[in-house]
Amino acid sequence: MKALRLELGNIFIKDVQFGAETKVENGVLYVNKQELLNEVGGDEHLASIDVDIVHPGDEVRIIPVKDVIEPRVKVEGKGGVFPGFISNVEQVGSGRTHVLKGSAVVTTGKIVGFQEGIVDMSGEGAKYTPFSKTHNVVMICEPAEGVRQHEHEEAVRMVGFKTAAYLGKAGANVEPDEVKSYETKPLLQQVNEYPDLPKVIYVYMLQTQGLLHDTYVYGVDAKKIIPTFIYPTEAFDGAIVSGNCVSACDKNPSYVHMNHPIITDLYEKHGKDYNFLGVVITNENVYLADKERSSNMTAKLVEFLGADAVIISEEGFGNPDADLVMNCNKITDKGIKTVLLTDEYAGRDGASQSLADSTPKADAIVTGGNANEIIVLPAMKKIIGHPEVVDMLSGGYDGSLREDGSIEAEIQVITGATSEVGFHNLTAKSF
Repeated sequence: MKALRLELGNIFIKDVQFGAETKVENGVLYVNKQELLNEVGGDEHLASIDVDIVHPGDEVRIIPVKDVIEPRVKVEGKGGVFPGFISNVEQVGSGRTHVLKGSAVVTTGKIVGFQEGIVDMSGEGAKYTPFSKTHNVVMICEPAEGVRQHEHEEAVRMVGFKTAAYLGKAGANVEPDEVKSYETKPLLQQVNEYPDLPKVIYVYMLQTQGLLHDTYVYGVDAKKIIPTFIYPTEAFDGAIVSGNCVSACDKNPSYVHMNHPIITDLYEKHGKDYNFLGVVITNENVYLADKERSSNMTAKLVEFLGADAVIISEEGFGNPDADLVMNCNKITDKGIKTVLLTDEYAGRDGASQSLADSTPKADAIVTGGNANEIIVLPAMKKIIGHPEVVDMLSGGYDGSLREDGSIEAEIQVITGATSEVGFHNLTAKSF
């Protein structure tokens, strides 16, 4: 039996510019604007598509942000990036993938749902989003008249994936600046390799509440799956991608799935502090029967796989808190230790109940912080998108957009805020 081994070849991108040819040269990603537009155009649900480029430190605000995706390309091994959307559904996660590290694709345009977000490239807001630190190719997608919301979301989502795949190809024949290797062996081999270390599994809860709250696994809406095991490296090739408009700070953009910090950190400590066996993905459906079914299956899987401990994260808040607690209770009842990563809303004064459900069995928790905290974002010299929608975003309110262009809102309006703050606080000592 062969291990699943993936090499990520990181090509450090120091700048992105428009140019006559799409290529990477001396750390600069050059983009042929017209060729890119020709590559991603043609969807009748979009009235127009345009491209802009922004850099860390620019006095620029992007609003509303739909998704963020990292350009990658498969250079060795089976399948390709974004299986089920851009490439076929062959299993990914092995071979070599080149990454344009330091760049990102950001999709924006007229609002799809009320739970999209903001990326500020400088100022106070830039402190809370990882995407203020990347050189961003911004795809501005305006919908055709009369297009329904789910059609609009799908069209923008596909533009993002196509753009990331197109840009990623520019790194196919470039020698990476660094190569990182990740490997997970078949279960019995993996267990026997480090028999004296605690066996750890990551329970990866995916947002699947529907109504523009969807995540996709190999192109399949994850609310249609039952919990299953995946190799951790599959996430790095884009097997799991975002299709949701959940509140900006507590959804995982596709970029986060592709650079999943919990998975990355578990690999860093694998063979040192514990034996990282792999990942169980599960969903967050809205009906009680679905929650019971998925949590039962999740607990059964981690027990069957022989876990001594699990890390469980949730995506979203409120309704998914029930899934988080069910997973915690049922896994704990099997004698398996749990650490929860929570997404909390404690009110603007921090005094409210921060989770919709709780349990005394949740005795080891890492919080992503209070998403209701108020923040003031300064005015920016340039706006990409539609600043007026901030009053309608989750975390915004009537009057959030001030006359001088500054914004007062809850921190949840910032794309990636909670995921960036919370994930890297997990350590082996949590067990």
